[in-house]
Amino acid sequence: MNVTGRLPIVAVILAGILLGTWLLIGGSGLPDIVERFSSAEPETESGSATGSRGGELFTKDDLSLELIIHEEGVFPHFRIYPYWQKQSLSPAEMKVTVALSRLGRPAQLFHFRPESDYLISDQEVEEPHSFELVVAAEYQGKAYRWNHSQVEARVEMSDTMMQSSDIELATAGPAVIRSEITLPGEIIFNEHNIVHVVPRLPGMVVSIKRHHGQRVKKGEVLAVMESAMLADLHSQYLLARRRQTLAQTIYDREEQLWREKITARQDYLTARQQREEASITTQLAAERLLALGVQPKSDLSGKNLARYEIRSPISGIVIDEAIVTGEVVKEDKTAFIIADISTIWAAVRVFPGNLHQVHVGQRAVIRANAYDLTREGEVTYVTTLLDEQTRTAVARVQLDNQDERWRPGMFVKADLQTEAAEVPVAVSLEAIQTIGDQSVVFGRYGDYFEMRPLKLGRSDNRMAEVIEGLFAGERYAVSNSFIIKSELGKAGAAHDH
Repeated sequence: MNVTGRLPIVAVILAGILLGTWLLIGGSGLPDIVERFSSAEPETESGSATGSRGGELFTKDDLSLELIIHEEGVFPHFRIYPYWQKQSLSPAEMKVTVALSRLGRPAQLFHFRPESDYLISDQEVEEPHSFELVVAAEYQGKAYRWNHSQVEARVEMSDTMMQSSDIELATAGPAVIRSEITLPGEIIFNEHNIVHVVPRLPGMVVSIKRHHGQRVKKGEVLAVMESAMLADLHSQYLLARRRQTLAQTIYDREEQLWREKITARQDYLTARQQREEASITTQLAAERLLALGVQPKSDLSGKNLARYEIRSPISGIVIDEAIVTGEVVKEDKTAFIIADISTIWAAVRVFPGNLHQVHVGQRAVIRANAYDLTREGEVTYVTTLLDEQTRTAVARVQLDNQDERWRPGMFVKADLQTEAAEVPVAVSLEAIQTIGDQSVVFGRYGDYFEMRPLKLGRSDNRMAEVIEGLFAGERYAVSNSFIIKSELGKAGAAHDH
């Protein structure tokens, strides 16, 4: 069915909608309007001529109305210039009502008031100016009606064509908009998981078992040392053990003699005291060795009393090796640095103007764009002092790194969530195109896509709040919506008036 054939049907439908609306709100005066829409003889030709002001000219008998959309310096609205026998007619002498229907929208009813030499509508005519309308007029007791249709910013595209172009649809509706700030940062080691390994005894490096960059497990040997101090401590421990053994033997003999009343009690008590002192001395010598990470040796036949092993206190990676074979080192020299990189930190630079927006526990998304990495974490600490050089604070974001894809030294961007708000209508950022100076999406109505200019509110990296322009439940093009924009340009169907 062509547009001209549909217009009488549209007029009847609009009249029904207007009457239903009047019954729901309990208003008055609308039946007269419906009467004018439904009873007047229709003019079947739609905007068959152009008026002197460039608008659509509707003529019936000697009455003519020129309808234009005026949008210079003000919001777009209808203006109607009336003529009788091609001469200007006072707008106060007639009544005009316009019922307008759009794709995917409820019908609108426009009333008019006289102003200067024209009638002006009481509502804004929203973009795009693509609609079907019925103009109802009353002059000197006679009713007139005209139908008109115009198409703008509309592209016909079947479902098959849409699928072949990989155009996907989404439904406008509620969403959570997460406001964010983006700050620079760098991946660093988790300082809580870095261990500086020292020999704890002065001595000479005999051999090195693990080197820079190698992985080690907890308790694994890193290096072998020889220390004269360790040999002395072992000697003290062995001497103390032998003295303890001798003291125990003397004590056992004195206890037996005392019980048989052969020796005095005083000799028994002296032997017991010497046994206890020897036990304490042995325990102290053993504790000195254990404190150095050396297990006391009970059987020393054929063993080197000066040799001991430096073992890794944690599992991780050797990130620094500071000793060489044959070197004599002190007990406090850092021999190795071991780092556990199963968790790492993102050190985020926080500028003074953003300090009030960053806090412990805040959600953060860390992005290393050069490496195509993204991971979510939370702020665990914000430094109290500002850096003297950069005058910035540092926010630490702890990240899981079990896969070891994140490496210290990577430059990153941190998206810190500052607030989360639920909005009633939102659309995907991917769907938004720019036409002129307007942000638009393309609504899907049957086999048509039609431009819908939007007034946008808050947004994040996925969704944008829609304040005006699209209703919840309306479908719109998301992926490859630029194809529709291109088709509009080819057809010259974009807004150009």
